[in-house]
Amino acid sequence: MRRAGLTMVTALFYVAAMDTAAAAPETGQHSLRAAIHVHSTMSTGSLSLESLARRAEEQQLDVLILSENLTLRYDYGLQPLEGLLKYHISFPSVMEYGIRQFLDEVRSVQHRHPNLIIIPGVEVAPHYYWTGSLLHGDLTMHNAQRNLLVIGLEKAEDYEQLPARGNAGSFTWDRQSFINGLPLLLLVPVAWLWKSQDSRRVGRGGAGSRVRLVLVVFLLLTSVALTVNAWPMKTPAYSSYDATVGYRPYQALIDQAVERGAVVFWSMTEARDFSRHSFGPLGTVTIKTEPHPEALVLTKNYTGFGGLYQDARRVVTPGGVWDQLLGARTGREQGQFPTVIGEVAFHGTTDAGKDLDRVYTIVQPSERTAAGVVAALKTGRAYTVSRGDHHSLFQLDEFRVANDGQSVAMGETLNGNTSGDFIVRVGVSASDGKSYQAKLRVIRSGQVIRQIEGRTPLHIELADREAQRGTWLNYRVEAVGNSGELLTNPIYVSPADGTRSSHFHGNADRLRNTTQSPVARS
Repeated sequence: MRRAGLTMVTALFYVAAMDTAAAAPETGQHSLRAAIHVHSTMSTGSLSLESLARRAEEQQLDVLILSENLTLRYDYGLQPLEGLLKYHISFPSVMEYGIRQFLDEVRSVQHRHPNLIIIPGVEVAPHYYWTGSLLHGDLTMHNAQRNLLVIGLEKAEDYEQLPARGNAGSFTWDRQSFINGLPLLLLVPVAWLWKSQDSRRVGRGGAGSRVRLVLVVFLLLTSVALTVNAWPMKTPAYSSYDATVGYRPYQALIDQAVERGAVVFWSMTEARDFSRHSFGPLGTVTIKTEPHPEALVLTKNYTGFGGLYQDARRVVTPGGVWDQLLGARTGREQGQFPTVIGEVAFHGTTDAGKDLDRVYTIVQPSERTAAGVVAALKTGRAYTVSRGDHHSLFQLDEFRVANDGQSVAMGETLNGNTSGDFIVRVGVSASDGKSYQAKLRVIRSGQVIRQIEGRTPLHIELADREAQRGTWLNYRVEAVGNSGELLTNPIYVSPADGTRSSHFHGNADRLRNTTQSPVARS
């Protein structure tokens, strides 16, 4: 998404040491290193997919999850003739490359690298909109980098129908389409006038004939001009000149992608994108996307979000947006617990500090297949790590919650109908086996209940005697230090009576009210 030093939108508008394998989970599942959010030359990356596959294998990755830009087509027109007086620009994307060619390339490279799981995916900004004007010098394009990652679709038609600005395949026939076609009715009087034209009188230079001919030419040119201005007749669901649509375009994309079998993640919701571009006497254009953590509250049915990437993040802090969302869910909604992933946002080796192995998501599927990886992401059987100052990584040696003979791991639910303390066991070490300074925290439903500092490996065994049994609980783990950062998905504990946590539900409602921007409230 954003590149170090130069944001992607700015670029668009201007024409490792090997580590040991991640610790295997105790459940007998696989433990696979996945690089999520990767671009190739099929969109805005600088390496071919073949080169990416080779690099991934060199860096001991198991899974490569692509996030090629679906479409990068931008238009600005002077109203009311925005179709005629229009500036259009496009950049490499899957739509430009060809959906079928993209999927064929993934299958071809996958065949040549059978030990690497390659999963197709796209990065989509469903809607952008303009405010201001060139005349007043305040023309601004908003939200070109408010992105969602759509992962796992395998049919070309599924991509072609994703509702996103710039994807003409998602345009529909509606009332506006009928209005767009009205100029074609001018061809009726043109035909009638032409048919009734007396060619002999035109040859003799009759005044009436000349007037009729002028009228024919005028109506014909008007019809053609207005039709071109309204082309294509089919219309996008949301206009790029409408600042009041809020999160409706994003929810529409989420719903359609999930219905077609994809997993959908909000991408880098706290990263800010801002640039200005001078067009000489035409003035200055501003391109900006503000941080939008409220997206996690104002949309639903998405799979998760990027919670670990190379930028400032507050959503995952204890008691923050993520914890409030987790607390607002009930057992019946367990499939909607938002999964955290790590985003490498890789475009090429020229980006300072970026490489495929800088941020991992360690996925723990029950089978070593693309379907298994997607299923594990859906249920939160994964944790994320980023590389630290010493080029090492944390690895999760153990994370389980036990009670009365039960024992569960990440993404699983412990039955809370039993007595006795909940026993939390955590073990974290450095992947290279060396000793590094680190801080390890256990977080229960947004509250830090145990924190230790020392040198890796670190271990915690905690008897949680203060947990309230009448509500849904979740436990998660954070580690930070010289070995980078580690962030797990939660282990859940169901309440004895099957009710939800009213405390966290109230927090989420308050969050919904306080994080809405003026646009989001529209």
